[in-house]
Amino acid sequence: MNIKLPKKLEAEELVKKMDDNPFSSQRIPENRYRLFDPANGQTWGYVIVDHTGRGPGLGGTRMAKDISIQEISRLAYIMTHKNAAANLSLGGAKAGLIADPDYFRENPDLKKELMTIYADVLFPIEDYIAAPDMGTDEGDMQVIFNRFSDKLGTENHMRGAVSRPYASGGIPIDDWGLTACGLFAAAETLESLIDDFTIKGSKVIIQGFGNVGAEIAIKLQNFGAIVVGASDINAALWNPSGLNVSEMNAIRKQPNGIDNYSSNVDKKFTKKNIDRLLEAPCDILIPAARPDAITAKNADRIQCKYIIQGANTPSNKMTEYYLQNRRNILSLTDFIVNAGGVIGCEMELKMTADKNYCEERIAEGPQKYLENLISETISKNIRETYQIMLDHKNKDLIFREAAFILAEKRIQSPDTLI
Repeated sequence: MNIKLPKKLEAEELVKKMDDNPFSSQRIPENRYRLFDPANGQTWGYVIVDHTGRGPGLGGTRMAKDISIQEISRLAYIMTHKNAAANLSLGGAKAGLIADPDYFRENPDLKKELMTIYADVLFPIEDYIAAPDMGTDEGDMQVIFNRFSDKLGTENHMRGAVSRPYASGGIPIDDWGLTACGLFAAAETLESLIDDFTIKGSKVIIQGFGNVGAEIAIKLQNFGAIVVGASDINAALWNPSGLNVSEMNAIRKQPNGIDNYSSNVDKKFTKKNIDRLLEAPCDILIPAARPDAITAKNADRIQCKYIIQGANTPSNKMTEYYLQNRRNILSLTDFIVNAGGVIGCEMELKMTADKNYCEERIAEGPQKYLENLISETISKNIRETYQIMLDHKNKDLIFREAAFILAEKRIQSPDTLI
């Protein structure tokens, strides 16, 4: 396969379409852009800036062959609530590039060229700050940041991209396991809220054994949990006695990923039926891959007690209503529990722009400082959301609805975390 890159990309601002639902309660995004090659009109992606009331819109840039504007819009909406719930001085946004991440992973020079072209089209969109997402990484963000620095004539700015390598002044979300830090805080908070739940001895299934999934597996196992199931895009593994987390972590970045696993398994699912793993029995299910992993199609077959949402929008409100009120399965909402990365992003922005603040954090040890901040913030938000759910006049209010109540209040609030 040989992909021809565009010489440049342009951004076309999209207006509200006639087929948008006029009865939808969801806020209309402030700005929507289609990124296209002016030479042939080919669409290369989308940027959605959902809301900037608390600051510029922060959100990841994901790369996939099947990106849609609907997916990016939905994720941008969630980013608004994630950043607001964490009391960050940031709005919500999201972007997607329509490309094969495997191809560009194997061709790093071409990927760097694509990210440079992408940075050029982002530069005029002043209310969007990019971060890594599925298919992009810290090196890609550094390319965008460097391009912006060249254009601005300074490296001390709060534009372009975040979650860059630490050696270049960034906060590496994946290398430091910041999202997983938040997920682990969620599990610890559950343990304190639920009388008959303990992490030690709990059986865990992780869908999406990538940067987030692998790190939360290690953290939970170190605390006495048993990882009985794991999957990536290549295979799904199940062993009720427990999987070898160390081996999976060692092979996950190899070609074919955890399909290379050689230790004992009870069941192994191939690409055609990987999602069957979601239906295996466990105590904690952690979806950490693409949106809509749990839907009306499989909600009746989910056999866990608790869901900790590592991915963005792994299920929708109606499915979660059914799970909580008909199946007694509590699902902890994505934008509450997986906010570790965005907290790190805001700290990086402030460290980049404020020399004194940067020196203070470095003196304290930025990783430990961040881990404590993330744990405290996410634990507090889970407790507040849980209490809203319990106290609400609608006794069937689900955790996600309570989380939106919390976030909507903070969208209008001047309070900030950092």
